[in-house]
Amino acid sequence: MPPHRGTPVKSTVVPFEPDTPPTPLKRLVHHDVLERWRAVDRSAHAPHLVAVPGDDGGDWTAAALVTARPHTAYLKIVDAVGDVPAAVGAVVSHARHRGLAQVKWEGWTASAGAAAAVGFAPLRLPLARARDAQGPGSGYVRWLSDGAVTEPPYYGQTTHFTCGAVTALIAQAHAGTLPEESLDRPAELTLWRDATNFPACEPVGLGVAVRRAWPSSPVTVFLDTDRPILLDHLPESEQEWRAVLQRTARTDAGRTGVPIDSHHLPMTAIRSAIGSREHVLLLVSLAGMQGFDVPHWVLCHGAVPGAVVIEDPWANAAAGDTWVDAHLLPVPDASLDVMSTISPDRYRGAVVIGCPERRDAASSEPAEE
Repeated sequence: MPPHRGTPVKSTVVPFEPDTPPTPLKRLVHHDVLERWRAVDRSAHAPHLVAVPGDDGGDWTAAALVTARPHTAYLKIVDAVGDVPAAVGAVVSHARHRGLAQVKWEGWTASAGAAAAVGFAPLRLPLARARDAQGPGSGYVRWLSDGAVTEPPYYGQTTHFTCGAVTALIAQAHAGTLPEESLDRPAELTLWRDATNFPACEPVGLGVAVRRAWPSSPVTVFLDTDRPILLDHLPESEQEWRAVLQRTARTDAGRTGVPIDSHHLPMTAIRSAIGSREHVLLLVSLAGMQGFDVPHWVLCHGAVPGAVVIEDPWANAAAGDTWVDAHLLPVPDASLDVMSTISPDRYRGAVVIGCPERRDAASSEPAEE
């Protein structure tokens, strides 16, 4: 993925076993830091140690605890200990060797100056987080491939069911259509209330709600199934009235000028939309990244070689997952293709929000006499 890999840094990579940390690590890591590493079950995110051995090959001079969501294209440094620049350099080399797009660094013990010295830029702090969300007070990122990805604000959904509304709000803030100071909980709940199929947001209802909220923003819904969706887990009596609401949403789409494209939206079209400065709200399953098959909305807003960059408004604190993972998250095209193919019907749901329409020309035309 990166155009050049640089000189590999000599390092040792071993799994992180919370109950039996390697002896060389014990000599480097402070008790409080080790306790934080052990405080949650990180096993779902492949925790491992990237260590720099000493000249004698025995003791370590530096080490970092590294994790990442499965099926993604980044590594995250939870902490670096010992010779911190050497530890971070080893992680960057490790990530390049794996062909990844990015390395992130949680700011539990890292300062902005230390991060900048080794090529990391600060991440924008979250505008909001759920009450049970965990995470550091700062975070940093280093991209390993050419090309810039503009950074949207990060907003963590404050409920378990407002992911669709939040992704739409972030998209509009990133596009400059919504002032960032307006991205708050009242806005989150108001848009969700207009879009919801109780409690989820299905693609057509979400697209209609976005069009109503921002009439100047072109909206297209992509949904390659005609049947009601996101209802299979409910009793039949609960499915019936929600199906009525989904049919009503389709009628509303016709009235508000929201086209519904019944073709399967390919990854190439998602990349093309991003390249045209459009935003793609994409319905995915969390089975790949989090281990449970729950439908969830993410925002696709950037692209790097081999990966689409998303905003995920939810982080799994129980697995050591934080806003640093969820923000500016690169996901390989093939992985995102699988995540967004929703079983059992293998459909894809998306809402594409275009650039706001300019009305200058229309307003400048002379009125008919």
